[in-house]
Amino acid sequence: MAQATEPAEFGEWPLKRLMTEVVGSGVKSAEDMTREQATEAMERILADEPDPTTLGAFWLANRWKHNNAEELSGYADVIAEDVVYAEPDVDPVDCGANYDGKGDTAILGAAAGIVAAGAGTPVVAHSGDRVPTQKQDAYKHVLDELGVRTELVPEESAEMADETGFGFYYQPEFAPHVHALWDRRDQMGVRTFVNTVETLANPAKADVHLGSFYHLAFAKKVTSTFEQMSSQSPHRVVMFQGMEGYDDIRPGYTKVGEWTDGEFRDYEIETPEYGMDFEYEDLEVDPDDVAGDSAELTEAILAGEREDHFADAVALNAAFRIYAREDADTLEEGLELARESIESGAADAVLDDLRDF
Repeated sequence: MAQATEPAEFGEWPLKRLMTEVVGSGVKSAEDMTREQATEAMERILADEPDPTTLGAFWLANRWKHNNAEELSGYADVIAEDVVYAEPDVDPVDCGANYDGKGDTAILGAAAGIVAAGAGTPVVAHSGDRVPTQKQDAYKHVLDELGVRTELVPEESAEMADETGFGFYYQPEFAPHVHALWDRRDQMGVRTFVNTVETLANPAKADVHLGSFYHLAFAKKVTSTFEQMSSQSPHRVVMFQGMEGYDDIRPGYTKVGEWTDGEFRDYEIETPEYGMDFEYEDLEVDPDDVAGDSAELTEAILAGEREDHFADAVALNAAFRIYAREDADTLEEGLELARESIESGAADAVLDDLRDF
């Protein structure tokens, strides 16, 4: 009997073969894939070709092995082919926070992005709807609580950025095939490389990416991933150790990895240097209603009704977005612009515009 041949649209590396010959031999003996192999693997995954058992084994093997930048760039470029891009006229900072959300501390990114927009720095954020594995509150849920429309097609997201200075891109609309993996990812019970590469999607084609990491080696891996991608080539990538892996600067000490036109440097942000005396616990909210509490804090801070550690944290994170886009030469200058955005009412006006959009 003649052997069945692989579909013409794929190459020679079904996931089962990759498991047997490359990535599946164990934590210590597994090999890295070539870019071509990683590309084919992601093409098969988005086409829903692998059976659930093989796909789960492949994801888990990659988690054990740890992906390198060559593999991640291959995955990301395939995902880019699925993305429906909508580029606003403004050139925003792209905030690619973890899609699976937060569970303990306030989500400051929505407020920080709005404050930065009020200061003249356009910002876009993107997420899904309680993506596995944590399935906690993310950007979308805070904006929903604020009365801002989130389930937008990409063209509307770009218009939102142009009209208000802040735009939100919704994953089911801009990356439908990635979103279609939701059930399979949910069955895994652990994070996969999809959790990493989806944050790099950049549906607004922004020239500056702001993201978070757990350790500096990962920040360098992400900047190397961007360098090796063919689908995008940002001018600047700023990665930092965010709270709960999110894009919020930690109280106390935060490590930053900054890449600009091929040059990488790392440094620290220490909040006491900016007169901010608070700890991680001071930014905690009700774990059963992170989005609701975050939205209430956002409203009060933008209205100038709070001058506490939450307001300080929002101002500092807004300053970091302003600095990331190089609209301020230093974080101190960015902080002045952020505070002025709040005090002048410009930030609150951005929220009004978002609600009216």
